Amino acid sequence: MKKLLAWVFVAAAISCAPAAYAVQPDEIMADPAKEARARDLSRELRCMVCQNQSIDDSDAPLARDLRLLVRERIASGDSDSQVIDFLVARYGEFVLLKPRFTPHTLVLWLLPPLALAGGGLALWFYSRRRSNAPSATDPSLLHLTEEEEARLERLLAADAPDKKL
Repeated sequence: MKKLLAWVFVAAAISCAPAAYAVQPDEIMADPAKEARARDLSRELRCMVCQNQSIDDSDAPLARDLRLLVRERIASGDSDSQVIDFLVARYGEFVLLKPRFTPHTLVLWLLPPLALAGGGLALWFYSRRRSNAPSATDPSLLHLTEEEEARLERLLAADAPDKKL
């Protein structure tokens, strides 16, 4: 029990630890407001090497290049949307961790709720079918036809041990 509690404590401590960011000290902008904007944008952009990490979390050289590019665009006066639009134009929609809601991403956005609704509907139909199906303890299912009873008697008689012993 003590080992289990120790593992639970270690797991809780690890999950509550602050995330380690890959941003190097030489990348940080002098203006805290611009640096905050750069960090916010970096959390929205996908590392093209790691693919499931933001460029803010990734140590890949390409992620570093993208972080520097974001900071360069912010330093030149671009707005957040201009920086995002520039990167999307250069790398495609895949660079965004959260894709935009557009006609060509409609399936991406609508498929999860439709799949969830379809699964719920299938479960509902399945439970209704099971509740309407006769159960094995239903007395009407326990009655044998005369033919079945005669066959059962023959089988039991053939298997019956001799009473001569």
